[in-house]
Amino acid sequence: MKYQKSYRLSFLILIAVLIVCFFVNISLGSISIPLKSIVGSLFGTIENSTWQIIITDYRLPKAITAILVGSGLGVSGLLMQTLFRNPLAGPFVLGISSGASLGVALVILGSGFFGGLFAAALISKWSIVIAASLGSFLVLLAVLAVSNKVRDTMAILIIGLMFGSITAAVVSVLSYFSSAEQLQQYIFWGFGSLSNLSWNELLIFFGIYAIGIVLSIFSIKSLNSLLLGDNYAKSLGLNLKQSRFLIILATSLVAGTITAFAGPIAFIGLAIPHLTRQIFKTSNHKILLPAVFLFGAIVMLICDSIAQVPGSDYTLPINAITALVGAPVVIWLLMRQRKMMF
Repeated sequence: MKYQKSYRLSFLILIAVLIVCFFVNISLGSISIPLKSIVGSLFGTIENSTWQIIITDYRLPKAITAILVGSGLGVSGLLMQTLFRNPLAGPFVLGISSGASLGVALVILGSGFFGGLFAAALISKWSIVIAASLGSFLVLLAVLAVSNKVRDTMAILIIGLMFGSITAAVVSVLSYFSSAEQLQQYIFWGFGSLSNLSWNELLIFFGIYAIGIVLSIFSIKSLNSLLLGDNYAKSLGLNLKQSRFLIILATSLVAGTITAFAGPIAFIGLAIPHLTRQIFKTSNHKILLPAVFLFGAIVMLICDSIAQVPGSDYTLPINAITALVGAPVVIWLLMRQRKMMF
């Protein structure tokens, strides 16, 4: 009972911090907007029409995107670390991000093979999103096909890494034959961005994301069983193939959608589950999953707020900021971990 109360208090604190970070994130930007006006804009009582447009059309979608990206990557990372029982596994370990990168590379870097208006039409916002989604989906199908035929979970991890190596090789070949302008555009996509989504795009993003999160919730019992190994999970009557399929599908839907709409955001999925475990001191996924969800959203909002460079007109790449947060955690893990599982 005492532990339940402490967990409830921790969740209430995380929710309160999330709300504060949300409003702070909306208030930051090249134009300073008072917090009172921000709250008023959410209820339609703001008098300054310019501020209303800035908040509702730009800052609010960006803040919501940050919450979806941070929570989604955190949950995906938790699923992968539990499935592979590897502390250095992340949401993109199955090659989902590499597949998305290959799809975008084929559109941006491959557009040089097409001329004129067709090439210009090929490189559009939606074409990049669709290409990234298709790339992630194709890698997902390959990984799911492998997971049904391979019994060893670690073999799936290695195969996922091989898919990533293959796609990286293809991207390298395309880069070699591309122009400087195309390479620059592809590099900018690789920086990641939370500020390019309209409300319609955000709705599509949320729909696919929600399916993945629901599947993750249904996997909580399986995740707890897998903590002590496959043999223990089998003794509890767990269907390993079905459970692995569900976990991989949930991770791929969430991580693939995030990559398609926001680009490859690094380190968050790897670092957040470990930071959350240090706070909650539990391995129970009934507690870890919602905690990682909230903590990931908070960290992503903080990273995006830092990327705004308060007091200036500059906006830093979100990937650079997440790396500054995540890389020290990875270094700490490597120094702390005595037995690494490969």
